[in-house]
Amino acid sequence: MHTETERCVRAVQSKDARFDGWFFTAVLTTRIYCRPSCPVVPPKPQNMTFYPSAAACQQAGFRACKRCRPDTSPGSPEWNRRADLVARAMRLIADGTVDREGVPGLATRLGYSTRQIERQLLAELGAGPLALARAQRAQTARLLIETTALPMAEIAFAAGFSSIRTFNDTVREVFALAPGELRARAPRRGSRSTGTPGVLTLRLPFRAPLNPDNLFGHLAATAVPGVEEWRDGAYRRTLRLPYAPGVVALTPGPEHIGCRLTLGDLRDLTVAISRCRRLLDLDADPVAVDDRLRRDPALAPLVDKAPGRRVPRTVDEAEFAVRAVLGQQVSTAAARTHAARLVTAHGEPVDDPEGGLTHLFPSVEALAALDPGTLAMPATRRTTLTTLVARLADGTVNLGVEQDWTETRARLLALPGFGPWTVEAVAMRALGDPDAFPVTDLGVRYAARDLGLPTTPAALTARAEDWRPWRAYAVQYLWATSTHPVNFLPGHVTHAPKDSK
Repeated sequence: MHTETERCVRAVQSKDARFDGWFFTAVLTTRIYCRPSCPVVPPKPQNMTFYPSAAACQQAGFRACKRCRPDTSPGSPEWNRRADLVARAMRLIADGTVDREGVPGLATRLGYSTRQIERQLLAELGAGPLALARAQRAQTARLLIETTALPMAEIAFAAGFSSIRTFNDTVREVFALAPGELRARAPRRGSRSTGTPGVLTLRLPFRAPLNPDNLFGHLAATAVPGVEEWRDGAYRRTLRLPYAPGVVALTPGPEHIGCRLTLGDLRDLTVAISRCRRLLDLDADPVAVDDRLRRDPALAPLVDKAPGRRVPRTVDEAEFAVRAVLGQQVSTAAARTHAARLVTAHGEPVDDPEGGLTHLFPSVEALAALDPGTLAMPATRRTTLTTLVARLADGTVNLGVEQDWTETRARLLALPGFGPWTVEAVAMRALGDPDAFPVTDLGVRYAARDLGLPTTPAALTARAEDWRPWRAYAVQYLWATSTHPVNFLPGHVTHAPKDSK
C-alpha cells in the first residue's frame, strides 16, 4: 500500500487508525516516522514519503515519533492473510526465529537460500531479515524499559541484543533517546512491574472494531482444565516458550487487550507477545473483512449487528491439532474431559500462585511415548491420534507458522481419520488461514439452514465463493446465530443450546 501515495496522504490527513501498521509515514523535514493516525498536525504532502515497515524507515535514517509511537502499531494484516514466502518469513521473524537461530535458521525453516529471502524481503519491505529483527528488538527493549524496573543490562539481553553497546546504540538511533532517558519520560503507572520478577503488564493494540464475545467466549468454553481458565474477567493459560514456561492473562478492553505475562525467562517476551496476538487475531483488518462479508444479503445483518468478529486461534499449533482429534464427533464437554486426562497424565507441571493453572499441555514427544491402550476412546480415533502425534514427532507433518497452507492440508488429509472438518478446523485455528471453511460443521449447517442459505456442502461452498478470502470470519458470524456458549463472554449465556462445535 505504501506505493499508493495519494491514498496514503488521505489516510494521514484524516488520521485514519485503520491503516496503522499497513504503512509508515516518514517526514523529510523532521527525519521522524509516524503511524498514519499520529495526533500531530499532518505534514505537507510534499514532505511525506512512505515505507512498508518500521525497519525500512530506520534503515533510511528516520527515528520513531515520540507522540504516536509507531513501534506500537498493530502488525500488518498482510502477513496473516497470505501464505507466500514473505508472509511466512514475517511470521517467523515475529516469533523470534532470527534472534534464536539467525538468518540461516530462518532460511532452513522456509526451505530457501538466505540470498532469496534477503532479496524478497528487501523488495517488498525495504529491509532484510536482520533489520526487521532489529526493529522488533528495539520495540521489545522500549517495552521493557518503560514498563519494568529491570536493570538496563538485563533488558538488553532479554530483548535479544548481543551486547549492551549494541542495545544502547540501537535505542539511541531508533528513538533519539538514551535508554535512561526513555525510562525517565515514561508515564509512571501503577502497573509498572517492580516487585515480582518476570511479571509484566502491557497493552496489546488492535484495529477497531473488535467484538470480544466469540473470541473470548470460544477460548473460555473450550478451555482445558489445568491449562486454561477464565478467572476475574480474564482468559488465562500456560505457555510453552523457547526458554522457559510462562503464564498469560488476557483481558478484553474497549481500546486494547490487557496482557499480564509471567515469564520464567524474559528472553521469551517477544515470542509470548507474538503468540498472544496470533491467538486473538489482533493484526486482522476487520473493516476489510466486514465490508466483504456485507456484500452477501444473508450475512449483512449479522455483520451490522456485531461487527469486528475475530477468529480464535492458538498459541501452540500441535496442541490444537491434538485437541481437534479429541473433539471429533463428541461434545465440547467430552473433548475437554479427554484433553484434561492427557494433561494430568503427560503434561509438565507449572506453578501458578495466582490461579488454577497446573500444567503445560503435553509436548508432542511426551504424547508420542504414551501407551495407546490408556486412551479411553474408540479404536479408530485412538489410531488417528497416535498417527498424528507420530507424524508431528518425526516432522512428516509440521504445523508451524512457516508452513504452506495447501501442502499442509494435503499432508493432514493423508492421515487416517482426518476428513475435511478436522483439516479445515486445523487450517482455520492452527495454521491461521483466513479462508479456511469447515463447511460440514454442524453449527455452520444449522446457521445456513436458518438463514435460508444452501445446506449441502457443495452448494454452500459455491455460495461461499463470494466470501473469499475471509470464509473463516464468515464462519464466526454463522456460529454467532446460535446460543452456544462459544458465542458469549462467560456469564452472558442465557440459554443451554445444542452442542455443535
